[in-house]
Amino acid sequence: MGNKLEEARKIINSVDKQMAELFVERMRAAEMVYEYKKEFGLPILDENRENAVIETNSAMIEDETLKGYYIDYLKHMMKVSRAYQYRMQSGLKVAYSGVEGAFAHIAAGRIFPEGNRISYRDFNSAYNSVVSGESDLVVLPIENSYAGEVGQTIDLIFSGELFINGIYELEIHQNLLGTPDATVEDIRKVTSHPQALSQCHEYIKMRGFETEEANNTALAAKTVAKSKDKSLGAIASVETAEIYGLKILEANINKSGENTTRFAVLSKTRAASPSLSSSVLMFTVKNEAGSLANAISIIGKYGFNMTALRSRPLKKHSWQYYFYVEIDGCTDTDEGKKMLEELGAVCDKLKVAGTFAPHTGI
Repeated sequence: MGNKLEEARKIINSVDKQMAELFVERMRAAEMVYEYKKEFGLPILDENRENAVIETNSAMIEDETLKGYYIDYLKHMMKVSRAYQYRMQSGLKVAYSGVEGAFAHIAAGRIFPEGNRISYRDFNSAYNSVVSGESDLVVLPIENSYAGEVGQTIDLIFSGELFINGIYELEIHQNLLGTPDATVEDIRKVTSHPQALSQCHEYIKMRGFETEEANNTALAAKTVAKSKDKSLGAIASVETAEIYGLKILEANINKSGENTTRFAVLSKTRAASPSLSSSVLMFTVKNEAGSLANAISIIGKYGFNMTALRSRPLKKHSWQYYFYVEIDGCTDTDEGKKMLEELGAVCDKLKVAGTFAPHTGI
């Protein structure tokens, strides 16, 4: 009996030694993965990749009882790897436009939980901080389901040198915030960004509140917190209430439950990852009859489905436009390369502005 125990311990010690060496090797590979994700502005958690690894690796275990434990082991190993990468991410500089508590600040924190978020006064400053190397990545809004496209961001992407490596959807819930001693009945005036006031128009009208515009929802909350006036309320997020020590007097007051903002993560290099299955094209067409129709037909000809098509005016040319297109699929394939080659013949300017994973909520 003793010999069997000693033999088992010997085997375990030998395996543990090998596993320790392999653990270090695996974590060094995790460092390489993180460096890639940092360069291309990708989040650490990639659920599709993790699920694929679990499915592939667990298939190598024939014992069905052990397979369940092995899956648990893989999940824990991936959790450890993510924790290590998050530790490395603590030095990542993520630019955004606005103040602490703004929706861009919230989005940046959810995409890069351990990143060092850096506030800039406007979209241009945030974008150019990455161009100059002051920041590693920038998170900017590109579209809101209620208010439409954010033209300033799209213009920056068209004219600039950064690439989209992710588009993330942040569901927006507006709330009535007040000082800690306030009640809904105390509120006489509310302050917020004009868009938030518009989204909550019916609620404001029902309550009979006066309104005052602010540059953004976070600044509105900051104003209320500083004023210590219980008759003044702000319309903003739950996270903003926590930052500025305000109380949520009434939750989810925006009239539409479907209020989502899409944020783009931009960096200096375009990513190529299997999990990024959609692409952004931006182009101008020749000033000829049917040129836009030709461009659209070429995209369809090679089997790419367009999920978005928008036009934006060219700043330096009156009555001329460029086009922003989102498609299902990547342009690095043979079909994608042929499509780009043919598009080049009918477009004055053509760029692949980036790749992203569609419908990624945060």
